Amino acid sequence: MSVSAEVSVIQEAAGRFRVEVHDAGVTTTHTVNVPDGLTDGLGWSREGEMELVRESFVFLLEREPPTSILRRFSLEVIGRYFPDYPTEIRKRVPE
Repeated sequence: MSVSAEVSVIQEAAGRFRVEVHDAGVTTTHTVNVPDGLTDGLGWSREGEMELVRESFVFLLEREPPTSILRRFSLEVIGRYFPDYPTEIRKRVPE
């Protein structure tokens, strides 16, 4: 992730989040859905859903620039593009 990148997450509705990434003078906005059961499937608590979205963006930003991240997607699709996502995101569960 770029040292200058900032990720902010706002919950818009149950299971839907707005994510803004500010990086090197460029801001991108993304709408992310978290399907029911995905947080549990990834080892996260339902209360940690917003942090899961944030950590998922950190994961993505470690691999691609914010302008390459889809503007609207469901969190479950990350694993289609990056097969290591489920394993890596489980390592980031807060203790």
